[in-house]
Amino acid sequence: MGAAELHAHLAGGLTTVARCWALTRADGTRYGFTDHDRDLSFDGLVFRAGSGLSALALQQGTGLSVDNSEAMGALSDAALSEAEIDAGRFDGADLLVWLVNWAEVSQRRVMFRGTLGEIRRGDGAFHAELRGLTEALNVPLGRIYQKPCSAVLADAACRFDLGTPGFVHEGPALAVSDRRRFQFGVLAEFEPGWFARGRLEVLDGAGKGLAAAVKRDRTDGGQRVIELWEPLRAELQPGDLCRVTAGCDKRMESCRLKFDNLLNFQGFPDIPEDDWMLVHASRSARADGGSRR
Repeated sequence: MGAAELHAHLAGGLTTVARCWALTRADGTRYGFTDHDRDLSFDGLVFRAGSGLSALALQQGTGLSVDNSEAMGALSDAALSEAEIDAGRFDGADLLVWLVNWAEVSQRRVMFRGTLGEIRRGDGAFHAELRGLTEALNVPLGRIYQKPCSAVLADAACRFDLGTPGFVHEGPALAVSDRRRFQFGVLAEFEPGWFARGRLEVLDGAGKGLAAAVKRDRTDGGQRVIELWEPLRAELQPGDLCRVTAGCDKRMESCRLKFDNLLNFQGFPDIPEDDWMLVHASRSARADGGSRR
């Protein structure tokens, strides 16, 4: 990467350095920005100068403390557009920041690696919080012991194959209202409420790639209506192609009867209630020495 050459250049006193940002969204789209006055190119990416992007001071610490900073720049269709930020397409995007000798771009070193946090907008500009890699250590991990299943439908723990016929509907939405209510056809092959707690994903149009959890699955006037918990963050139109996935309510009965996947059930249906240890024997429903459940 030429870090040693960059250090030698910095030690020389007269420097020609700039910062470059490589931004990778969850859908794989990459963006390059620089605070230099002309475009730079390396690592298979063009870092554009017209974005007006600049960064504030970078706070770094030892141990497991989270590195953080903030970047700000102009909103434009060529860089980060307000519509795409509203749609959430940059939420959690991967970020890599270099210090680069713009006269010889092979002389560079990584200054920051992490993700985009909160993005604020206003007056044609944006401010983006930068979060370091140790931010991921703030996420609680470990097995959860509870009655409902702790797996997500079709994940590595669940192992259910959503390619099984009868669990996914793919087709155009006949009508969309408030960006959260989608009307489809009759869908007689799916039982009432089949998609409740499921997932809807938009496959084309302005909302392509956006998805949300299904709150209700009901029939209205013979038409199937899918309602989301939250509106999708893009303008949607009738005819947009959507994929709707069957919902799972995490109960053992549903795992057995709806998905025939009981061997992979990740819940503990016989676990005692929270107050089981506090129940006095004389107040228990049974006093014959047997189970108090």
